[in-house]
Amino acid sequence: MKFADELVFAHTGKHLDYLQDAILRGTLQGEKYGKIAEEAHVSEGHVRDIAYELWKILSEVLGEDITKANFRAILKRGNFYYVSSASGKSFVGINNVNICPETSQSTQVKQQPQETSNQSRIDLGDAPEIFSFYGRKDELANLENWILQDRCRIIALLGINGIGKTTLSLRLIEQIKTHFDYVIYPSLRFSPSLNGTLTNLLQIFSPEADIPDSIETQLSQLMDYLRKYRCLIVLDDVQMLFSEGQLAGQYKSGYEDYRLFFKRISEACHQSCLVLNCWEKPREVAEIETKNNCVRSFVLGSLGIAAKEILRYQKLSDEDCWETLSDTYQGNPLWLELTAILIQELFGGRVEEFLQCDALILDDSLKAQLDQQFQRLTQPEQAVMTQLANESEPVALPQLFQTVQLSASDLLNAMRSLGRRLLLETKEQGKTTFFSLNPVLKPYVKNIGIALK
Repeated sequence: MKFADELVFAHTGKHLDYLQDAILRGTLQGEKYGKIAEEAHVSEGHVRDIAYELWKILSEVLGEDITKANFRAILKRGNFYYVSSASGKSFVGINNVNICPETSQSTQVKQQPQETSNQSRIDLGDAPEIFSFYGRKDELANLENWILQDRCRIIALLGINGIGKTTLSLRLIEQIKTHFDYVIYPSLRFSPSLNGTLTNLLQIFSPEADIPDSIETQLSQLMDYLRKYRCLIVLDDVQMLFSEGQLAGQYKSGYEDYRLFFKRISEACHQSCLVLNCWEKPREVAEIETKNNCVRSFVLGSLGIAAKEILRYQKLSDEDCWETLSDTYQGNPLWLELTAILIQELFGGRVEEFLQCDALILDDSLKAQLDQQFQRLTQPEQAVMTQLANESEPVALPQLFQTVQLSASDLLNAMRSLGRRLLLETKEQGKTTFFSLNPVLKPYVKNIGIALK
C-alpha cells in the first residue's frame, strides 16, 4: 500500500483517497467490486469508475496494462521496494528500476514536513494549552494507524474523567497534522446545538460564505468538504450533549440531531476522520461499530509506568513506593497529580507515610471530579454502584439479581449503562463475568451512598 500510494502521488500529486485505498485493499483480498462498494457504502458503479481511473494511473506509471484481474499477480512477480536513506532521500522501485525519483514531489514533502504543515489549516481555538505529556506511545501509535492507515471515519476516544483524553488527542494532532488539509478542535463543553456546531465548522472552511439555516443543507455542505479535503475534527467533551439522570448516551432534549450527524459521518464515503472525546460511549457508536469497521472505540486506561514521571515532577520521595501509589489511583494522571500535591503539602512528599493511612484518601478536588460523573447516574445505576461498593469481592449478575432491589430489566439496563460510562471493572472467570469497582470509586461511593439514595 505504501508503494501504491507513492506511485499515485508521484503521478498525480495526490495521495490515495479513502475509496482508492479500499479498492486496492479489497483487490488484494480477492473481493469483488460489489463487496468493496458495500463496505465503502457507495454504489458499485462508482467503485468501478474510480477503479478504472486507478488502474489507468498504475498502468501509465509501471508501463504495463494493470487491471483488477492481474494486479495481485503483478505484485507477486514484481520485486517492489521502498528505500529511505540516511540523508532523508527516498524512492520506490520495481525490479531494480527507480520509479519515483528522489526529486519527486513526494520526497520533497517527506524532507520538508514544515511546508505541508504551513499548507494545512489548523484551528485549535477551543483547545487548552498542554504543559506536560507522559508516555502513551502505544496509544498514539494505535490511533495514528486507525486514522492514517485504516481510514476510520469516527473514533470514540473514551475514558473516565482525568484519564488524559484531551492531552492525548492534542499530542496526536501534533504528530499527524501534516497529513491533513484541515485540523479542527471544537469543544462541546457548553452544549452547543448542532446548528451552532455545523455553522462554526462551515465558517472555518469558507469564512465569507453565507451559512444556510437548514441543518440538512449544512450537513450536506460539510460532507462535501470532508470529501474534498482530508480533515481531522476532534470534538471534545461530547458527554455534555447527554442528559443527567438518564442512561448513558441519552441526548438532552433538542440535541437529538447529533445522532443524525454522527450516523451520517460514519456511513458516507469521505476521506476525513471525526474523533469524539467522551466520558461515555455514544449509543450510535456502540450500535454501528459492530458492523462498520470505519467506526471504532478506543478506551484510554492507566498511564502505566509513565505515571512515575508525574510523581517525579512533584518531587515526591520513596520512589520504591511510587508504583503502589500509581496502581492505587489507577494510573489516572489527574487523580495522581491531585494526590501528589496533597502528599507534598501534608506529608512532606513522603509517599510511604501516606500509604500507611488506614483508608484510601480522596482529595477534595478529586471528589469534585468524581461528582461530575456521578451526578449523571440514574437511580438504578446508583443502587448498583452502592451495592458493588459494599462487596469485598467481584460479583456475578445472578448475585446482583438477589441483592439489588430492581427488576431484571432495570438491573440489566443499569449495568449496560455503567459499562458505557466506564465505571465498572469486569473479569472473566470460566464462563462467568464478574463485576467490581476500582479502589478509588469504592470509598467515594460508600461516602455518598446515603446521599445517592
